[in-house]
Amino acid sequence: MDGADRGRHRDRDDTEEPAYCGHCGEPLVGRGGDPQDHAPCVRRLELEPPRYCPDCRRRMVVQVTPRGWTASCSRHGVTTG
Repeated sequence: MDGADRGRHRDRDDTEEPAYCGHCGEPLVGRGGDPQDHAPCVRRLELEPPRYCPDCRRRMVVQVTPRGWTASCSRHGVTTG
């Protein structure tokens, strides 16, 4: 599983594609429908938790522990990794 897909919202359907980058919060698809280049973000998400909700672009509350991390969106719940 790559960094963009790492972690799951508890109430998220596995078939839904994220609309926003979990690292920078920018749309994954540009205005013309062309995919944006988020390769640097994907590499960073392999090492650290997402900072933005991939569904609504809200900033998440992130807690890092020695055993993993949790990222909480006020609208979409908790993601763990």
